[in-house]
Amino acid sequence: MADKTGEGDSGDFLGDGESSEDQQHIPHPWPYLREMFEIAGSKKDSWRMYCKLCLPKRHELLAFKNSPSNLKKHVERKHRNQLERYTNLTSKRLAAPDEGPASKQPKLWETKRVSQASVDKVIMNFVIQGLHPLSVVEQQGFQALVLHLQPDVSVMSRGSVKNRVEKAALVMKNNLKAALGKIEFIATTTDCWTSHRRSFIGVTAHWLEPQTLQRQCAALACKQLKGPHTFSVLASALNEIHTEFNIREKITRTTTDNGSNFVKAFRVYGHVDENNNLAPAAESGKVDNDEEEEDEETENADVEFVEAGAILDEDDCLEYQLPKHHRCACHLLNLVSTVDVSEANISSTVYKRLSCSSFAKIIRISREQGEGAIAAVCSTLKIPMFSPVELAFLAEYVKTMSPVAKALDLLQGESSVQMGWLVPTITLLKAKLQHLHISVKFCGPLVDALLSGLEKRFGQMLTDPELIAAAILVPKFKTCWTSNKCILKLGLDYIKSHLKEQAVENQGETSHSSEEDDFFSAIKQTPGSQENAKQLETYLGCPGDAMGVLKSFPTVFNLSVRLNTPLPASAACERLFSTAGLIFTPKRARVDSRNFENQLLLKLNGGFC
Repeated sequence: MADKTGEGDSGDFLGDGESSEDQQHIPHPWPYLREMFEIAGSKKDSWRMYCKLCLPKRHELLAFKNSPSNLKKHVERKHRNQLERYTNLTSKRLAAPDEGPASKQPKLWETKRVSQASVDKVIMNFVIQGLHPLSVVEQQGFQALVLHLQPDVSVMSRGSVKNRVEKAALVMKNNLKAALGKIEFIATTTDCWTSHRRSFIGVTAHWLEPQTLQRQCAALACKQLKGPHTFSVLASALNEIHTEFNIREKITRTTTDNGSNFVKAFRVYGHVDENNNLAPAAESGKVDNDEEEEDEETENADVEFVEAGAILDEDDCLEYQLPKHHRCACHLLNLVSTVDVSEANISSTVYKRLSCSSFAKIIRISREQGEGAIAAVCSTLKIPMFSPVELAFLAEYVKTMSPVAKALDLLQGESSVQMGWLVPTITLLKAKLQHLHISVKFCGPLVDALLSGLEKRFGQMLTDPELIAAAILVPKFKTCWTSNKCILKLGLDYIKSHLKEQAVENQGETSHSSEEDDFFSAIKQTPGSQENAKQLETYLGCPGDAMGVLKSFPTVFNLSVRLNTPLPASAACERLFSTAGLIFTPKRARVDSRNFENQLLLKLNGGFC
């Protein structure tokens, strides 16, 4: 009977009934020891080995699969005169690395050695991707972990990590600038964020990859603002960021919320042309300070008194240059759903009574009892049960607000949404609400309030030729999203005029004509303009609805990219602030603003590091 033993830390002995693999089908885990030990099988995490030196007696022992240390202990105890032989065989293992398959787990003496530079790089990645404070590298537990895994390396100090973060941020920004330099059209979103009594302005950039038309994005800045957030302060900060990345002339639109400071900043310093809805400050219809009436009883009529401070502070609106402005569609929809719907309570006493009684019960249940069965909760709290009319009202309310919630969810997308989605989404939302108006019994005033709010806040956008053109140049929509021929004509006329201008510009680059010809070029039908018009007609008749269809129509493609690069909502900037909040915690409220921005941008712009 075989002598089955375990030595050292080998574990339990094998029982007579335990299964094992056939010896001839198991490769030897340590081929260099084959002349002294042979494999007999395996058990869990150990090899069953038998000693050839003990023959004719069959002596089996267990050895962990990642180490032959038990075999050496057996030699030391039973065959001391063979210890030198065992040592020589072990030393020869490096000379024949391909002699046999190695065990799955690395051996202790074959632990991979890594360089100090590799360790520093991994530590940097750990700090940035995990949004950890830089002081984590000085924590005893972290240092013990690194040194336990790699005893021969050292852990960077907090100051070293900060320096490396600054250098990495500089490299990232240079790479981002190089990438943006190759892009023709760029859009941005911006917003302000306040946390722990400190304020920041965030800016994100978005563009369509020319080859794949895939949406790309990057975080440009999250800079601290000093003092009040006046319109001039915001304009200065945005102008500085745009200039830093050399994109001021490439930005097609900037999307912000509806804060009065942002609105005024773009009204005063924003780009204005015949297609822009925003008017210059002088034509806004609002005057900040009423002009004082001229005093008729002036004794010194020959002397004109001038306020020196007014001249020194006079702003000619040329100090900063901002791109076109777009108000966040999601913010506008939120205002429609919260502020404008209050008109329903004014227009209908029945709706007001039902909404107040229904929502009052829901609020009380959720506040005191949480979610659960409405009937059971009402019974437990001894409050009036929902009447059948109130339940019908709630069902109608959900049915009415569902299209609004769906539209908001669509427009706040980033990867697959373009500016061309805005007008079709709001147009179809209005159509859905108008259709609901026919079937609702209690929520008619709510539908009216929603439609009125949409018209008030989106009416100007729905007739903007540029936004309509953007929708037509999205293959998914083209002209099928509305039956209003007047609306479609606005967009088509915009497209045709810009395609014609593009043809004239291309002809001017390839030919040299007289000043007289240049003057009358607007009324000439050049071959290029005819070709562009043909491309538009072919595009509109093309059945495909994927963005790749545009590649077959180069001039239409170029115009579509320019119009659809902007985003209809500023949700991307809100996501930037969500990540920023994970860094700017109460315990890190005093973090240096530059270090904070560097760590945030490195986290969000990993593809440019």
